[in-house]
Amino acid sequence: MREFVLDCSATMAYFFKDETSAYVDGAFETLAEDGRALVPAIWLLEIANTCLNAERRKRLTIRDVEEIFSILEALPIEVAPYLDLKSTRRIQSVARAHNLSAYDAAYLELAKRESLPLVTLDKKLKQSTAKAGVSLWTPADR
Repeated sequence: MREFVLDCSATMAYFFKDETSAYVDGAFETLAEDGRALVPAIWLLEIANTCLNAERRKRLTIRDVEEIFSILEALPIEVAPYLDLKSTRRIQSVARAHNLSAYDAAYLELAKRESLPLVTLDKKLKQSTAKAGVSLWTPADR
């Protein structure tokens, strides 16, 4: 099984055909074949918010959003819960060290903690991976 941490930027790019890429498509093909994605709890709200904003801008319909959620629910995506303030403190520390938002730091902290590569399109998050000791997922990881 091939595992990785999946962020919202890569997730939603898959559903916006003008934003997707071979990189994102490869990650989703891996999920469909024999992969598993781990996401921090914030991912759920980021997906919902991105869909709401796309609806408001008439980029997605309610039907499109329902289809996106159906597809995501069918994939092996596991939410890693943060159950205490210790987790939040670790995320805050990562955010400070890499000049990231707490939201982006949650992905980086999870990838580091679980020793998994990260799938992201976020430029700043990508730049933080090497310093944090986290690898970026590549299609070669398939």
